[in-house]
Amino acid sequence: MTHRPSGQQVEPVPVLSVDGLSIGARRPEGTLPLVKDVSFVCASGAVTALIGESGSGKSLTAAALLGLLDPDTYDVEAGAVGLAGLHVAPFASEKLAPARGVKAGYIVQDPGTALDPTMTVGDQLAELFEVHRGLSRAEARREAVRLLDLVRIPNAAARAADYPHAFSGGMKQRVVIAGAVALSPDLLIADEPTTALDVTVQAEILTLIDDLRRSIGMAVLLITHDLGIVYQIADRVLVMYAGRIVEEGDAETICAAPRHPYTAGLLASVPDLSRPGRATAAIPGSPPRPGFDEGCAFAPRCVRAEPACLHDRPLLRADGSSTVRCHFPLDVHG
Repeated sequence: MTHRPSGQQVEPVPVLSVDGLSIGARRPEGTLPLVKDVSFVCASGAVTALIGESGSGKSLTAAALLGLLDPDTYDVEAGAVGLAGLHVAPFASEKLAPARGVKAGYIVQDPGTALDPTMTVGDQLAELFEVHRGLSRAEARREAVRLLDLVRIPNAAARAADYPHAFSGGMKQRVVIAGAVALSPDLLIADEPTTALDVTVQAEILTLIDDLRRSIGMAVLLITHDLGIVYQIADRVLVMYAGRIVEEGDAETICAAPRHPYTAGLLASVPDLSRPGRATAAIPGSPPRPGFDEGCAFAPRCVRAEPACLHDRPLLRADGSSTVRCHFPLDVHG
């Protein structure tokens, strides 16, 4: 990191800034709130992990930022959203379409759904360069082979002629990653990129994403429920529960000294390979129903809950080097 003449560090450039994002599902009886007043920043060259259990609103948030939610099904509102200099709120799909792939790449959970089974992977990647860069077919094909080599697919020139069904799950994910970073986007959104992969392949994919982040200099928004991933590559962490951010801070601080009981519960559920005798603990109970908005949403599952937690919704407040949404945050000193 470079330094100012005064000796102060230069603040990382925010590639993505989100202020007051809310998402609701349209119902005959009214809008059902799913994501509520979410604000955060993704800095250039950094990995920001958005973590939480399934159903917490993580993938909805990512889809909304890229204009991928059906406007007939969802209401999306925000005070302001900036993506690499482009103001993207309100979230009109036609406004965001030119940004997808160019300013923001997207890795979906299931690589099989992202690839066209009727086209070779080389043709699918080459099409990106023909459409967005105006390259000739021959030039685009060379770029496609370069990308396959970049994401470490052996014998890239020959594999470019293969169809998706000829690739394993891990190799399909590499092809999807190649497509997501093809146009050197400012931001890469990776939505549970290792969910369907075995442990060894998961580690390879995470290393690949981190290496690409360093070489391209892009910001990464990594959506996951797996704290083990956070330990490996995240710089900052956003913890989401029931559609709200409940804790935010740098990864090292949050992993070492979580302030929110939910974050502590997530960390306690991660096996510690350096301490094989250490027991893991699941968080009791289940997340609240969609639309829950009374008191603290985590209170029914929290061993520290007091009567105030059941009735008074906590605000997100600065607490040391983190921000936390809790009436009674954990003591950093244990």
